[in-house]
Amino acid sequence: MADAAHAASTRVIAVRHGETAWNAETRIQGHTDIALNARGRWQAERLALALAHETVHAIYSSDLQRARDTAAPFARAAGLDVQMAPELRERRFGAFEGLSFSEIESRWPDDARRWRKREPQFAPAGGETLAEFNARCVGACAALAERHRGQTILLLSHGGVLDCLYRAATRAAADAPRSWQIGNASVNRLLQSDAGFTLVGWADTSHLDEEPDGG
Repeated sequence: MADAAHAASTRVIAVRHGETAWNAETRIQGHTDIALNARGRWQAERLALALAHETVHAIYSSDLQRARDTAAPFARAAGLDVQMAPELRERRFGAFEGLSFSEIESRWPDDARRWRKREPQFAPAGGETLAEFNARCVGACAALAERHRGQTILLLSHGGVLDCLYRAATRAAADAPRSWQIGNASVNRLLQSDAGFTLVGWADTSHLDEEPDGG
């Protein structure tokens, strides 16, 4: 029975992209296509080393370059193609994109309050509601996992997407305050089965303990 359950599950390794300049400046990225910075490129190389002994059957990535470029070193080493999945993009933040948290608070205090309260039906001008975003990204991750029953897949995505996956796996409410970490290039492990997602391990950043040259 245990073997049957194992075969009926997909092992999912979900990774947030490496650091960008806007991450370092705490600017909202959303669908804006920002490149990795030097630290982010180093993180991508360290990620490849950390996963070197994993048997991964398929790699799927958000089509934004910060995710694609984080996947690339491992894909090269594993001899696998990175398959683009635009549904794994970060939440579309519309007018918020490119701004820092303090700038958003200053310009649109009511919108900032609703955003921080995680109102499911709130969307910044030109953006997605949290409910729309959650349905998009969790549905996409489940569909990709369904293609690979009994196998292991690597998903390269974004902080908001990983937050939605964590909530799906732990049954945490959409508006519950976040108490878990979602670091750049962190390794997060889940199983997906007929029962949905379950959590196996979260926020492993041990491969990033050694700082890159120059800090």
